[in-house]
Amino acid sequence: MATARQKQKDLPQMTYGQGINSKLIGAVFAAALLAANLGMAEPTHGIAMYGDPALPHDFVSLPYANPNAPKGGTIVSAEGGTFTSLNPHVRKGSVPWQLRFLAYESLMGRSYDEPFTLYTLLAESIETDESRRWVEFSLHPEARFSDGSPVTVEDVIWSYETLGTIGHPRYHGLWKKIETVSQTGPRKVKFTFADQDRELALLVGLRPVLKKAQWESADFENSGLDVIPISSAPYVIRDFDPGNYVRLMRNPEYWGKDIGFRRGTNNFDEVRLDFYADGSVQFEAFKAGESSSFRELNAERWENSYDFDAVQTGKIVKSIIPHQRPSGITGFVMNTRKPKFADWRVREALIAAFNFEFINQANTGGRQERITSYFSNSVLSMEAGPAKGRVLELLEPYADTLLPGTIEGYRLPQSDGSARNRKNIRAADALLTQAGWTVQDGLRRNAQGTPFEITVTLKQGDTESQSMMDIYQQALERLGIRLTTEVLDAAQYKERTQIYDFDMAYYRRGLSLSPGNEQMLYWGGYGVDQPGTRNWMGMNSPAAESMIAKLVSSTSREDFLAAVKALDRILTAGRYVIPIHTSSFSRLAHVKEIKYPERLPMYGDWIGFLPDVWWYEAQ
Repeated sequence: MATARQKQKDLPQMTYGQGINSKLIGAVFAAALLAANLGMAEPTHGIAMYGDPALPHDFVSLPYANPNAPKGGTIVSAEGGTFTSLNPHVRKGSVPWQLRFLAYESLMGRSYDEPFTLYTLLAESIETDESRRWVEFSLHPEARFSDGSPVTVEDVIWSYETLGTIGHPRYHGLWKKIETVSQTGPRKVKFTFADQDRELALLVGLRPVLKKAQWESADFENSGLDVIPISSAPYVIRDFDPGNYVRLMRNPEYWGKDIGFRRGTNNFDEVRLDFYADGSVQFEAFKAGESSSFRELNAERWENSYDFDAVQTGKIVKSIIPHQRPSGITGFVMNTRKPKFADWRVREALIAAFNFEFINQANTGGRQERITSYFSNSVLSMEAGPAKGRVLELLEPYADTLLPGTIEGYRLPQSDGSARNRKNIRAADALLTQAGWTVQDGLRRNAQGTPFEITVTLKQGDTESQSMMDIYQQALERLGIRLTTEVLDAAQYKERTQIYDFDMAYYRRGLSLSPGNEQMLYWGGYGVDQPGTRNWMGMNSPAAESMIAKLVSSTSREDFLAAVKALDRILTAGRYVIPIHTSSFSRLAHVKEIKYPERLPMYGDWIGFLPDVWWYEAQ
């Protein structure tokens, strides 16, 4: 494969043209493009998906940050699994996920107190036209890398081109939609888009900016632990022990510590990430005082397993952090690339046989609600009953291809809470028989006599999922289906799921209040064959892709909401995942010395919260 540097030689100096129009959404946006108002706008300090940014140009700090927070102290995070790389921008290797956010900075930064609003960071200002067909950034004159060198337009352009061609697949979609990127002044860079897509003006501000001089002579695509990246963010990697820990230190010379977006954030002197192979060992490390916080996902454990001395004496505090974001989807995903899961009736049968009400009572004391759709718990969630109004208008052209329940309305099968779950088992038996899977000699088989067998892939230490599978296995035995589990370490789990080598697997996908182009990475048909996407289920739905195209092109909040609600119906009625529980708040146990502001962000305990706006305060 040609490297990014080799490809650069064939392009004009400081201007990179893609010449690629999106096959998926070009036709959808053609009419909007012809009618677009290409009028100029004034440089500003922020940009919102709809309307204006909530904060003025001279804001003191983000509303959920404490501008007077003290600096100092150490926070230690107990992480599951291991790591084999320090480069979070390529597909190769297992990387501490926090490095994407702690060790790299972008032109703009996101406020997590607004659905989708960005404020200037490495950029001093942003300018775009009314149709958002282009966007121009002026770099902050003080922006510096951690080695003291200035962040340049050349660094920006090199980063975008490199990430978009040989970086992680999550960066490729945006690059294909950039028609040109050029230097328009000593500190100015302009992006022109190939498609009419209002979200692109925001997305292009969120790519990490790397130091070109560090990487241009290195093997970026295959880098691992051999290169410690020069940071463009408040933290730098001080040292690490492969597979055991990574230690990051706050850079006292960080250039942006006094700008509004950063004031009151990144308060710890040291952030240490310690890695453990087993989830239960992570919790024991927290109880022993070896880590600073623990995020509890199980309501039953929160009530009954936090009675150890440190909690009773007040050394550890239990905090509830509410949020307004969508539930996302958490559960067990079925890989429809496997023929046995291709029929929706089979997937519905497997969902019906999963006795959530009984499992929830056994595992959480019935304290947690079930996920009912991908965007449940938010204003983006599909409404109960038949589709109406604008949502129905969007779905009707695809009516012949949509699965039952998409337009009419779909609800997850519910049991009576008893262990036998007779009604749903009978329904599952009938669906499997209709799909050609009949019981022969005590086993469920297809017409060729192949038995129905499922292997569920779990990550080492995931004892809760294993407990669910133990109950589920007994239910499937009554249907003549054999279920086994395989437990993999973090590196194996990542590799296997990245290439979709599994039957069923534990699946968790967080969703925001501003879904956009990333939805194509999650649900787009190219993910059926392209490794490294989030489309673990292997769905290939032109209707879903059309809704994604509409939501990113919407010029009004109303049209955006209708497109997301329609997408939610397609995903939920697709029956790709056996959903489990969710919560409208997070449960965080933490040592009493680390504090967070009283004013919580709309997104709650999410990216940008812990450790970003916390601080250390000795008693």
